[in-house]
Amino acid sequence: MSPDLLSQYLGNVETVVRKLEDAYVEYYEEEILTANRANLRIRVRYNLVFRYDNTPHFPGLEGFPHHKHLSDKVTGTEEPSILKVIEEAKLLAQ
Repeated sequence: MSPDLLSQYLGNVETVVRKLEDAYVEYYEEEILTANRANLRIRVRYNLVFRYDNTPHFPGLEGFPHHKHLSDKVTGTEEPSILKVIEEAKLLAQ
């Protein structure tokens, strides 16, 4: 990914996060590590419906270490894009 594409992606994410309605952005941090890599840490509060996680504490799940916490269970998943997570949260919060 070129530096311009990375900057554009991070800008798109920030724009989407800032436009969230009925949500509280508790934490937003971008850390550009290289021209091709960045860490993005975001905590947005709706009513808790789900939480994606990559802490390696469910080794038996498909997609390990990535998983999704729901109100009553934990499921395996692939690593989602932040834009997919925001869209999912918006749909479930309606």
